[in-house]
Amino acid sequence: MLVSNTEVETPGETEADWPRQRSALLRDSVGVGLAVGALGLSFGALAVTAGFTVAQSCVLSLLMFSGASQFAVIGVLGAGGSALTGAATATLLGVRNSLYGLSLSRLLRVRGARRVLAAHLVLDESAGMAMGRPTERASRLAFYGTGVAVFVFWNLATLAGAIGAEALPDPAVLGLDVASPAAFIALLMPRLRGPRLWAVAVGAAVTAVATTLVLPAGVPVLVAGLVACVTGLLMRRRRADAAGSGAGEQGREN
Repeated sequence: MLVSNTEVETPGETEADWPRQRSALLRDSVGVGLAVGALGLSFGALAVTAGFTVAQSCVLSLLMFSGASQFAVIGVLGAGGSALTGAATATLLGVRNSLYGLSLSRLLRVRGARRVLAAHLVLDESAGMAMGRPTERASRLAFYGTGVAVFVFWNLATLAGAIGAEALPDPAVLGLDVASPAAFIALLMPRLRGPRLWAVAVGAAVTAVATTLVLPAGVPVLVAGLVACVTGLLMRRRRADAAGSGAGEQGREN
Protein backbone atom coordinates (compact mmCIF):
# COMPACT_ATOMS: atom_id res chain seq x y z
CA MET A 1 0.00 0.00 0.00
CA LEU A 2 1.43 3.38 -1.03
CA VAL A 3 1.12 6.31 1.34
CA SER A 4 1.12 9.81 -0.13
CA ASN A 5 3.49 12.43 1.31
CA THR A 6 0.96 15.20 0.72
CA GLU A 7 -0.80 16.58 3.74
CA VAL A 8 -4.40 15.58 4.41
CA GLU A 9 -6.68 18.58 4.25
CA THR A 10 -8.55 19.45 7.40
CA PRO A 11 -12.14 20.73 7.54
CA GLY A 12 -10.74 24.17 8.33
CA GLU A 13 -8.52 24.40 5.24
CA THR A 14 -9.04 23.49 1.60
CA GLU A 15 -6.69 24.05 -1.31
CA ALA A 16 -8.91 26.88 -2.51
CA ASP A 17 -8.67 28.58 0.90
CA TRP A 18 -4.89 28.36 1.07
CA PRO A 19 -4.01 31.58 -0.85
CA ARG A 20 -6.22 33.62 1.45
CA GLN A 21 -4.85 31.96 4.58
CA ARG A 22 -1.29 32.35 3.31
CA SER A 23 -1.79 36.08 2.78
CA ALA A 24 -3.24 36.43 6.27
CA LEU A 25 -0.34 34.51 7.83
CA LEU A 26 2.27 36.58 6.02
CA ARG A 27 0.49 39.81 6.98
CA ASP A 28 0.44 38.77 10.63
CA SER A 29 4.09 37.73 10.45
CA VAL A 30 5.15 41.12 9.11
CA GLY A 31 3.09 42.84 11.81
CA VAL A 32 4.82 40.83 14.54
CA GLY A 33 8.19 41.55 12.91
CA LEU A 34 7.57 45.29 12.94
CA ALA A 35 6.36 45.32 16.55
CA VAL A 36 9.24 43.23 17.92
CA GLY A 37 11.83 44.75 15.61
CA ALA A 38 11.11 48.20 17.01
CA LEU A 39 12.85 47.09 20.21
CA GLY A 40 16.02 46.80 18.16
CA LEU A 41 16.23 50.60 18.16
CA SER A 42 16.61 50.54 21.92
CA PHE A 43 19.10 47.70 21.76
CA GLY A 44 21.32 49.43 19.20
CA ALA A 45 21.32 52.69 21.17
CA LEU A 46 21.93 50.94 24.49
CA ALA A 47 24.75 48.84 23.06
CA VAL A 48 26.60 51.95 21.91
CA THR A 49 25.94 53.63 25.26
CA ALA A 50 27.40 50.55 27.00
CA GLY A 51 30.62 50.85 25.00
CA PHE A 52 29.97 48.70 21.93
CA THR A 53 30.77 50.00 18.46
CA VAL A 54 28.13 50.11 15.74
CA ALA A 55 29.73 47.08 14.06
CA GLN A 56 29.86 45.10 17.32
CA SER A 57 26.21 45.90 18.04
CA CYS A 58 25.15 44.71 14.58
CA VAL A 59 27.21 41.52 14.77
CA LEU A 60 25.65 40.70 18.15
CA SER A 61 22.17 41.05 16.64
CA LEU A 62 23.07 39.02 13.57
CA LEU A 63 24.71 36.12 15.40
CA MET A 64 23.00 35.97 18.79
CA PHE A 65 19.56 37.18 17.65
CA SER A 66 17.80 36.74 20.96
CA GLY A 67 16.44 39.98 22.35
CA ALA A 68 16.44 39.19 26.06
CA SER A 69 19.89 37.60 25.91
CA GLN A 70 21.30 40.54 23.96
CA PHE A 71 19.95 43.04 26.47
CA ALA A 72 21.47 40.91 29.23
CA VAL A 73 24.93 40.96 27.62
CA ILE A 74 25.08 44.72 27.15
CA GLY A 75 23.48 45.32 30.55
CA VAL A 76 26.07 43.22 32.39
CA LEU A 77 29.05 44.55 30.45
CA GLY A 78 27.78 48.12 30.62
CA ALA A 79 27.51 47.83 34.40
CA GLY A 80 31.10 46.65 34.66
CA GLY A 81 30.47 42.91 34.82
CA SER A 82 32.74 40.34 33.22
CA ALA A 83 32.24 38.80 29.79
CA LEU A 84 31.83 35.38 31.44
CA THR A 85 29.00 36.65 33.64
CA GLY A 86 27.33 38.27 30.64
CA ALA A 87 27.56 35.06 28.63
CA ALA A 88 26.18 32.99 31.52
CA THR A 89 23.25 35.36 31.97
CA ALA A 90 22.49 35.31 28.24
CA THR A 91 22.64 31.50 28.20
CA LEU A 92 20.27 31.22 31.15
CA LEU A 93 17.74 33.48 29.43
CA GLY A 94 18.09 31.55 26.17
CA VAL A 95 17.35 28.12 27.63
CA ARG A 96 13.66 28.49 26.81
CA ASN A 97 14.51 28.56 23.10
CA SER A 98 15.86 25.03 23.43
CA LEU A 99 12.51 23.91 24.81
CA TYR A 100 10.75 25.57 21.90
CA GLY A 101 13.12 23.77 19.55
CA LEU A 102 12.16 20.37 20.93
CA SER A 103 8.51 20.99 20.11
CA LEU A 104 9.17 22.63 16.76
CA SER A 105 11.52 19.88 15.55
CA ARG A 106 8.61 17.47 15.32
CA LEU A 107 6.53 20.09 13.55
CA LEU A 108 9.07 21.46 11.05
CA ARG A 109 10.99 18.23 10.37
CA VAL A 110 14.01 19.94 8.81
CA ARG A 111 17.35 18.32 8.04
CA GLY A 112 20.91 19.40 7.20
CA ALA A 113 21.71 23.07 6.67
CA ARG A 114 18.06 24.04 6.94
CA ARG A 115 18.11 22.80 10.52
CA VAL A 116 20.76 25.42 11.39
CA LEU A 117 18.68 28.16 9.77
CA ALA A 118 15.54 27.02 11.56
CA ALA A 119 17.36 26.94 14.91
CA HIS A 120 18.49 30.53 14.42
CA LEU A 121 14.88 31.62 13.91
CA VAL A 122 13.50 29.94 17.04
CA LEU A 123 12.01 32.79 19.08
CA ASP A 124 9.07 33.35 21.41
CA GLU A 125 7.20 34.96 18.53
CA SER A 126 7.99 32.44 15.78
CA ALA A 127 7.21 29.51 18.07
CA GLY A 128 3.96 31.10 19.22
CA MET A 129 2.86 31.80 15.64
CA ALA A 130 3.69 28.26 14.49
CA MET A 131 1.90 26.28 17.17
CA GLY A 132 -1.80 25.60 17.03
CA ARG A 133 -2.16 25.92 13.24
CA PRO A 134 -4.56 23.54 11.46
CA THR A 135 -1.89 22.02 9.18
CA GLU A 136 1.88 21.58 9.10
CA ARG A 137 2.05 23.74 5.99
CA ALA A 138 0.44 26.67 7.83
CA SER A 139 2.69 26.10 10.85
CA ARG A 140 5.85 26.14 8.74
CA LEU A 141 4.82 29.30 6.92
CA ALA A 142 3.95 31.03 10.21
CA PHE A 143 7.28 30.00 11.74
CA TYR A 144 9.53 31.02 8.86
CA GLY A 145 7.51 34.12 7.99
CA THR A 146 7.61 35.43 11.54
CA GLY A 147 11.22 34.43 12.15
CA VAL A 148 12.50 36.10 8.98
CA ALA A 149 10.39 39.23 9.54
CA VAL A 150 11.66 39.67 13.10
CA PHE A 151 15.25 38.99 11.99
CA VAL A 152 15.13 41.60 9.21
CA PHE A 153 13.41 44.35 11.20
CA TRP A 154 15.41 43.68 14.38
CA ASN A 155 18.74 43.98 12.59
CA LEU A 156 17.73 47.08 10.62
CA ALA A 157 16.52 48.71 13.82
CA THR A 158 19.73 47.74 15.63
CA LEU A 159 21.76 49.47 12.94
CA ALA A 160 19.56 52.58 13.04
CA GLY A 161 19.62 52.78 16.83
CA ALA A 162 23.39 52.30 17.03
CA ILE A 163 24.11 54.93 14.37
CA GLY A 164 21.71 57.35 16.03
CA ALA A 165 23.28 56.91 19.45
CA GLU A 166 26.81 57.24 18.06
CA ALA A 167 25.86 60.52 16.36
CA LEU A 168 24.73 62.06 19.65
CA PRO A 169 27.37 63.89 21.70
CA ASP A 170 26.09 62.33 24.94
CA PRO A 171 23.44 59.62 24.48
CA ALA A 172 23.28 59.07 28.24
CA VAL A 173 21.28 62.30 28.63
CA LEU A 174 18.34 60.62 26.88
CA GLY A 175 17.90 58.25 29.80
CA LEU A 176 18.47 55.17 27.67
CA ASP A 177 19.67 53.28 30.73
CA VAL A 178 16.03 52.65 31.70
CA ALA A 179 15.16 51.23 28.27
CA SER A 180 16.83 47.89 28.95
CA PRO A 181 14.86 47.01 32.11
CA ALA A 182 11.74 48.42 30.46
CA ALA A 183 12.27 46.07 27.51
CA PHE A 184 12.67 43.12 29.89
CA ILE A 185 9.40 44.04 31.59
CA ALA A 186 7.65 44.34 28.23
CA LEU A 187 8.86 40.85 27.27
CA LEU A 188 7.88 39.40 30.64
CA MET A 189 4.45 40.88 31.34
CA PRO A 190 2.44 38.96 28.70
CA ARG A 191 3.74 35.67 30.13
CA LEU A 192 2.68 36.28 33.73
CA ARG A 193 -0.60 34.43 33.64
CA GLY A 194 -1.87 33.35 37.02
CA PRO A 195 -0.86 33.97 40.65
CA ARG A 196 1.84 31.28 40.69
CA LEU A 197 3.82 32.90 37.88
CA TRP A 198 3.43 36.29 39.53
CA ALA A 199 4.75 34.83 42.78
CA VAL A 200 7.81 33.42 41.00
CA ALA A 201 8.45 36.73 39.22
CA VAL A 202 8.12 38.81 42.39
CA GLY A 203 10.38 36.43 44.33
CA ALA A 204 13.04 36.61 41.62
CA ALA A 205 12.81 40.41 41.48
CA VAL A 206 13.20 40.75 45.25
CA THR A 207 16.19 38.41 45.15
CA ALA A 208 17.85 40.43 42.38
CA VAL A 209 17.36 43.73 44.21
CA ALA A 210 18.55 42.32 47.53
CA THR A 211 21.72 40.78 46.09
CA THR A 212 22.65 43.80 43.98
CA LEU A 213 24.22 45.42 47.03
CA VAL A 214 26.59 42.53 47.76
CA LEU A 215 27.28 40.72 44.47
CA PRO A 216 29.21 41.83 41.34
CA ALA A 217 27.33 43.22 38.35
CA GLY A 218 25.43 40.55 36.43
CA VAL A 219 25.53 37.92 39.17
CA PRO A 220 22.24 39.03 40.81
CA VAL A 221 20.44 38.20 37.54
CA LEU A 222 21.86 34.68 37.61
CA VAL A 223 20.91 34.20 41.27
CA ALA A 224 17.39 35.50 40.61
CA GLY A 225 17.06 33.15 37.65
CA LEU A 226 18.11 30.17 39.76
CA VAL A 227 15.63 31.17 42.47
CA ALA A 228 12.87 31.39 39.85
CA CYS A 229 13.77 27.94 38.47
CA VAL A 230 13.86 26.27 41.88
CA THR A 231 10.62 27.94 42.97
CA GLY A 232 8.88 26.91 39.75
CA LEU A 233 10.04 23.30 40.13
CA LEU A 234 8.88 23.17 43.76
CA MET A 235 5.47 24.55 42.81
CA ARG A 236 5.16 22.04 39.99
CA ARG A 237 6.09 19.17 42.31
CA ARG A 238 3.60 20.35 44.90
CA ARG A 239 0.82 20.45 42.30
CA ALA A 240 1.76 16.95 41.10
CA ASP A 241 1.71 15.63 44.69
CA ALA A 242 -1.66 17.28 45.32
CA ALA A 243 -3.07 15.81 42.11
CA GLY A 244 -1.77 12.36 43.09
CA SER A 245 -3.28 12.61 46.55
CA GLY A 246 -6.62 13.68 45.12
CA ALA A 247 -6.63 10.77 42.67
CA GLY A 248 -5.76 8.34 45.47
CA GLU A 249 -8.59 9.57 47.67
CA GLN A 250 -11.06 9.36 44.80
CA GLY A 251 -9.94 5.80 44.10
CA ARG A 252 -10.51 4.78 47.72
CA GLU A 253 -13.96 6.34 47.67
CA ASN A 254 -14.83 4.35 44.56
